[in-house]
Amino acid sequence: MRMGGDVDYDATGRGYAMQRRPDRRIAAAIWNALGDARTVLNVGAGAGSYEPQDRHVLAVEPSRVMRSQRPPGAGVAIEAYAEALPLDDGAVDAAMAVATIHQWADLAKGLCELRRVARGPVVIVAFDGPALSQWWLNDYAPELILAEQRRYPGVDAVAAELGRGTEVSSISIPFDCTDGFTEAYYGRPERLLDPAARRAQSSWGFVEPGVEQRFEASLAADLASGAWDARYGAWRARPTYDGSLRLIVNRR
Repeated sequence: MRMGGDVDYDATGRGYAMQRRPDRRIAAAIWNALGDARTVLNVGAGAGSYEPQDRHVLAVEPSRVMRSQRPPGAGVAIEAYAEALPLDDGAVDAAMAVATIHQWADLAKGLCELRRVARGPVVIVAFDGPALSQWWLNDYAPELILAEQRRYPGVDAVAAELGRGTEVSSISIPFDCTDGFTEAYYGRPERLLDPAARRAQSSWGFVEPGVEQRFEASLAADLASGAWDARYGAWRARPTYDGSLRLIVNRR
C-alpha cells in the first residue's frame, strides 16, 4: 500500500499553525459529536487543531514539521498513517479526523482503520466538493475550485463506507472564523491576498503555474476599484456561511 498524502507538509507546512488556528464554534461541533469519550485518537492531526483539552488525546501525524507545531501540553503525537494505525482494535473511545481525509492514499482503508480502533464515535470534518462552486471565489479562480473538487471524496461515499447510522450535517462557517481554510474568508476577501494565508491552504499547490498570480492581481484590482464590493459586497454582511464544511459522525 502506498503511504503518505498528496501534500508534502514537511516542505510546505511551516507557519501552518499560525494561519489555521482552531475556531471555537467549529470546535464545539466536533467536541459535542465526540460525546462522553475520554480517550480520543486524532488522525491526520496536523498541528493539533480541534483536539479537546479535557480528554486524553493520542495524535497520528506523518509530517515532522506539522508535529513540531503542536502547542505545549498537547497529547502525544506519533508518526503513522491513517491506513495503518498502530493501535489494537477498540483501543480508544473515539476517533476524529479533521480536514484530512481528502489527502489519504487509500480512503476506504483509512476509514476502516478509524472504525476498527474506536469503540465509540468516529467524527470526521470534511469538505463537500459540489458546494464549493456556490461562492464568489469560483469567479476568480475556477481552476482552484475544480482542483479541490477533484481531491474531495463524495460525502455520501464516506458515510456509506463508515456504515449504518452515519449522520451528515453542515457546519456553519462564522464571518470571523479563525481557521484559515479558503471559505473562512468568504466575507473578508482581503485576507486571500496574503501569501501567508494562501500557503496554509494546500489547494493552491494543485493549480497550474500562473493561476495564483492571476487571481491575486485580479482580486487586488477589483478591491482597489470597488468592483468586488459592487458585485459581491453582500458577502461582507453574512454573519455565517453554510458552505462546503461537513460533520460526518458514525456511532458504533
